[in-house]
Amino acid sequence: MDVNLREDAIRQGPNGEAWNPGAGGWPTVRYFNQETGIAGGTYVKKTNDPMCTELGKQDNMVAYVEEYANTALCAVDTGKGCSEKEIGYIAKSKAKTVDELKEMIERLESMDGASMAPQLFQWLTQRKKILNQLVAASAAGETGGSDEL
Repeated sequence: MDVNLREDAIRQGPNGEAWNPGAGGWPTVRYFNQETGIAGGTYVKKTNDPMCTELGKQDNMVAYVEEYANTALCAVDTGKGCSEKEIGYIAKSKAKTVDELKEMIERLESMDGASMAPQLFQWLTQRKKILNQLVAASAAGETGGSDEL
C-alpha cells in the first residue's frame, strides 16, 4: 500500500495513540498482520544498503515476506518451491524423530540472535521453517502414527 502523508496525514490510531508513520525517512516499510494489528510493525533492515536497494533485490524481498508473514515458499510435503539445498535438507531431516526435530529447532533458535552473514541467516531461517513443517506434519498425523517421519 502507498500512503501520501502530505495528503493523508495519519497521526492518531483508532484508540487515540499517537502515530508517526514515515519517521526514519523514506521509504518507510511496514508490515501488517494479526499480531501487529492496524498499527503495523517496522521492517528491520538486514544490510547497510539503502532500503530501496535492499528490498529491490528479489531474494531479499522474498525473505522479508516469508519472515514477516511467517510463511515459506518451500512446501515440505510436495517439494514445490524448494531449492536443491532445501530438498536435500528435507530428505535428511525426514529420518529424524519428532523429538530430534524439536531439538534441532531449539539449536537453530539459539543461534537466531548471533551476528552472521545475510546468506547464513537466510539458510538458518529456511531450516527452521522446514523443521517446523515436519513437526506440524507429524502432529497432524501425516506420518501414519509413527514417531519417525
